[in-house]
Amino acid sequence: MIDQSRILKLIQSGEGLNLEFKQCREKLNLDVYQTICAFLNRHGGTLLLGVHDSGKVTGIAPHVVDQIKKDFVTTINNPQKIQPPAYLSVDEVQVHDQIILHVYVPESSQVHRYNGRIFDRNEDGDFDITDHTVKVAELYQRKQAAYSENKVYPYAGLDDLRPELIEKCRRLAGVWRDSHPWLDMDDMELIQSAQLFQKDPETGKSGITLAGILLLGNDQVILSAVPHHRTDLILRKVNLDRYDDRDLVRTNLIESYERIMAFVQKHLPDPFHLEGTNRISIRDAIFREVASNILIHREYRNAFPAKLIIERGQVRTENSSKPHGFGVLDPSTFTPFPKNPVIGAFFREIHRADELGSGMRNMMKYGKAYGGEDPQMIEGDVFRIIVKVPEFGAEGLNGQQQGFKTDTSGAQSGGPQVTQQVTPQVTQQVTPQVKKLLHVLSGEMNRQELQDVLELKDRIHFRESYINPALKAGVIEMTQPGSPKSPTQKYRLTSKGYEELNKLK
Repeated sequence: MIDQSRILKLIQSGEGLNLEFKQCREKLNLDVYQTICAFLNRHGGTLLLGVHDSGKVTGIAPHVVDQIKKDFVTTINNPQKIQPPAYLSVDEVQVHDQIILHVYVPESSQVHRYNGRIFDRNEDGDFDITDHTVKVAELYQRKQAAYSENKVYPYAGLDDLRPELIEKCRRLAGVWRDSHPWLDMDDMELIQSAQLFQKDPETGKSGITLAGILLLGNDQVILSAVPHHRTDLILRKVNLDRYDDRDLVRTNLIESYERIMAFVQKHLPDPFHLEGTNRISIRDAIFREVASNILIHREYRNAFPAKLIIERGQVRTENSSKPHGFGVLDPSTFTPFPKNPVIGAFFREIHRADELGSGMRNMMKYGKAYGGEDPQMIEGDVFRIIVKVPEFGAEGLNGQQQGFKTDTSGAQSGGPQVTQQVTPQVTQQVTPQVKKLLHVLSGEMNRQELQDVLELKDRIHFRESYINPALKAGVIEMTQPGSPKSPTQKYRLTSKGYEELNKLK
């Protein structure tokens, strides 16, 4: 969520290479999309709708806010307007009693056109370079050289990708957005829409890109294209010379993410944590960003193996990088830079990653509450993250988790609270239906979302065969246990559920 103070700081800084104001009181100006195209083609940027060029907040008329948001999303998803399409989100922010729309545009690794024209960006604004052959060629060369994920493999086709994995990603995208365009596309249209099938501007040959192979390829084609690809997950607490547990992951990035999270959930405690009246998993909020960083922001041309090492009191990660600076990053001044924009955009569509920068803010927000110290991020040829973590049965916790209660802003209020044991064992056997439920339950999901991802139509059957047995087994819980029939009721995994899921995996 974008807060008012952040918007005011942006407005005070004034327009520039990465910031543009548009008034748009009653409707969207056409030059909004020229700016979107230019941001995509240059270094990305932020667009504020409802702000005059002078910095005066004019706002969006309340009665047209929903229509403007709808028109914006429709246009940027329309390949007849923006080619290739861009999947961007619009955040509504209240500033001085006026409504402003905030749009963050990450740099793309593709060359984009608006209405068939190519726009680029400089300090003076947006300019059309379509008829400037040299500038267009330079733009293509810069994109190809900067992003290894764009490398085209002309002999790789749809047969080298896993159709069941494509279908899984299609369903995941639909769970979080019921009108997602992928739902109406066949497999080839989906990978083209996601910019995973491209034409090499030098050779003129088309094929699956490295991003497509890494995200959706079968293991054989992945290791043929990137033979050094691996993510090493290590638990090292007792045997410091070797390891206590290890998972060597050499598969696609979708399942790699799931195995990283499963390894973390297996070996790290999840303290009880409230924001307002809602319980959240701060462990998962932190390591969702860590897992995303290992996979999305890696330089895949480098043979350096990515690592996640769980040690006593901390977790360290290492992955090869193409640095834009060196040393410990300051979260208050750090500007995120997308290393693999296509892979990152795909992860955001299936809700495996947050908007660029917001995941890092969550990691910093919860890191101190989780391990007692702020996480550290060290930029260099090898990008490193250090997260302090509590221990199962650690001294000072007396064998129990330490809990925190926060207000809705996330600030800690009150002291430690004794909660349940962190390592309960699942002794009751769960049914095959409950096992399926555990595999698809991600974060907090309502009944309809779960039925959709499980492709179940009968509400009564779903409740009696899936929800009720899972609740009885203690592997899931309601977010509103005091109001079982609430229309906003959602479900999430318990610590028992995570334990059972890890055993199943």
